[in-house]
Amino acid sequence: MRTGGIEMTNHMPLVSWFEEIGINDRPAVGGKGGSLGELVRAGIRVPPGYVVTTGAFRRFMEGVDPAGGIRKAVSALDPEDVPALEARLGRIRERICGAAMPDELRSPIESSYAELDGGGSVPVAVRSSATSEDSADASFAGLQDTYLWVSGAEEVIDYVRACWASLYSVESVSYRLRRAMPEEELAIAVVVQRMVDARASGVMFTRSPTSGDPSVIAIEASWGLGSCVVSGEVTPDTLLVNKVTGEIIKQQVSKKQVRHVPDPEAGGVRVEDVPDELQEASVLEEHHIGELVDTAKRVERHYGCAQDIEWAIEHQPGEGSGVYLLQSRPETVWSGAGAEPAVAPRARATDHVFALFGGGR
Repeated sequence: MRTGGIEMTNHMPLVSWFEEIGINDRPAVGGKGGSLGELVRAGIRVPPGYVVTTGAFRRFMEGVDPAGGIRKAVSALDPEDVPALEARLGRIRERICGAAMPDELRSPIESSYAELDGGGSVPVAVRSSATSEDSADASFAGLQDTYLWVSGAEEVIDYVRACWASLYSVESVSYRLRRAMPEEELAIAVVVQRMVDARASGVMFTRSPTSGDPSVIAIEASWGLGSCVVSGEVTPDTLLVNKVTGEIIKQQVSKKQVRHVPDPEAGGVRVEDVPDELQEASVLEEHHIGELVDTAKRVERHYGCAQDIEWAIEHQPGEGSGVYLLQSRPETVWSGAGAEPAVAPRARATDHVFALFGGGR
């Protein structure tokens, strides 16, 4: 029997498991949390986890700032006055991170964490999930914090607080002030998700991120955790795959000299050199490419629009191939743009196959 779903006076749980939520629950679980729940509902393989809801955040903030002075102070800031932003927001984040976690919040967070592996100290990712994040018209992606390879209930509590505080980073506040987003309508949830001990990871787009072509899937792949690509420390392998035929239209294998891996002694993530024999080797095997492409198409069909997807392949998979999706959000660069496909459309799907083998019509 899962614990944690303690209701508040407005009937919002403080903690919700992925299988209990979907994209329509964004006001309670944020964009990232809603998307993960939606992927689970669609039958996509996702590492298990739960969301500390916006209800928990609001309850916490009621204790930290009962008069609502923080929201008023943030609303009055000038997004162009960076020194003032840094000074005021730094004090707000310190106030949040330094506040005690009330027992009514601590208990469901800790008990849900214990259930992820039956009471041990399973490594998890603790990821911010803002209510306006990952929607088609506004993306908070990258503006709030993510912490990888967190282990132990007390660390989870600390990083949940840190994620709440990241709602008041200079970048996040500047973004919403410039967009005139009302502070009183904003809240943040936190995803707590089992880490994948990634042999490889990356992103994929269900239309070309460079041309907008909707007939292809673009994949980027590197060794280890995906944070290495995000940080710009490595240039990933890239592939362009025809959605219909599965043909690899273009492939570039890069020299990948470093990778991010878990650091079991110090906690968190460390950088290590990639073994010489792997530096210029292709990250993805043929069966992995096929599974990634099939999964990307399923996700796009489920959402009905182009997607920007994070994935990882586990070192020692249990059941299945070890391919997991970590996140999917609407593609925002080309949405609504009338991009022409690089692969010419054909009357029938089989015509693509004939063309592939030299019998194009």
